[in-house]
Amino acid sequence: MSRRTKKAAPTPGATRPTVTVCRGCCCGTPAKVPRLNHEAQLADLRTQLAGVAMVRRTDCLDACERANVIVIQPSSEGRKAGGRPVWLGQVNDPDAAADITAWVQNGGPGLADPPGILDLYAFIPSRRVRHELED
Repeated sequence: MSRRTKKAAPTPGATRPTVTVCRGCCCGTPAKVPRLNHEAQLADLRTQLAGVAMVRRTDCLDACERANVIVIQPSSEGRKAGGRPVWLGQVNDPDAAADITAWVQNGGPGLADPPGILDLYAFIPSRRVRHELED
């Protein structure tokens, strides 16, 4: 008789990267960033990353001075490979969103190197803000 160990159920979305798009008081508003179609940006990310990553909208990531903010969290495989969440600010250009999409489609943090241009958007938020997102 063989012994089987019961595996824990996977956390929803953990097997895929998670892309969190801020659309609160500043991010996602024409008053702060007037030249961008914010809803189209979010819809494009959802369409392009369907089946590849979980794309979620949040009210505020508390980095308003860097509107629009997008955080890419690694998949469970990416985290095991050393990937950590990557915070990107001032993502107000369709080309930047396309670069994010290509990176996440290739595996995202820990599994694929981001396009070099995304270094211009990367920032490190305060510990308090990082902790709140991880909860």
